[in-house]
Amino acid sequence: MRQPKSGSIALAGLLGALALALSFLEGLLPPLPGMPPGARLGLSNLATMYAAGCLGLPWALAVAVVKAGFGFLTRGLTAGLMSLCGGLVSASLMWLALTKTSAGLAVTGVWGALGHNLAQLGVACVLTSPAALAYGPFLLGYGLLTGLLTGTTLKLTLPPLQKLSRYLLRR
Repeated sequence: MRQPKSGSIALAGLLGALALALSFLEGLLPPLPGMPPGARLGLSNLATMYAAGCLGLPWALAVAVVKAGFGFLTRGLTAGLMSLCGGLVSASLMWLALTKTSAGLAVTGVWGALGHNLAQLGVACVLTSPAALAYGPFLLGYGLLTGLLTGTTLKLTLPPLQKLSRYLLRR
């Protein structure tokens, strides 16, 4: 059954707004002890992951672009570029995990976090030097933890999101 376009647009808009709100709130949190510098929990990936599974890849990429635009506006060009590259790779990998494998949400969250971190590491290497690769092992470990966290959080918040989606997509 084909989803009504207006419902998909409304849901994608709400998911984009949710991603922005989570990103803003996450920016207010103080760095946790032991976190690599500049590392974030990636809570806004909840919205992207849900968009990838519910609406499909184009909508998930749109949410990632909205998040990157927020990064450009609030944290500058470098942060926005890293957010854009990381978000596009992350959304694509989460969509692949959700649609082409039998991976659960926790594994999907890990794919997304690791993809995001690797893309950002690539941007850092281009903007600075290949020495940025030394940061890779920290990002790998951190991506595993945060990916598990976001995937598990989405699993816990899935019932109300599915209820909202069913309502909007009927329209």
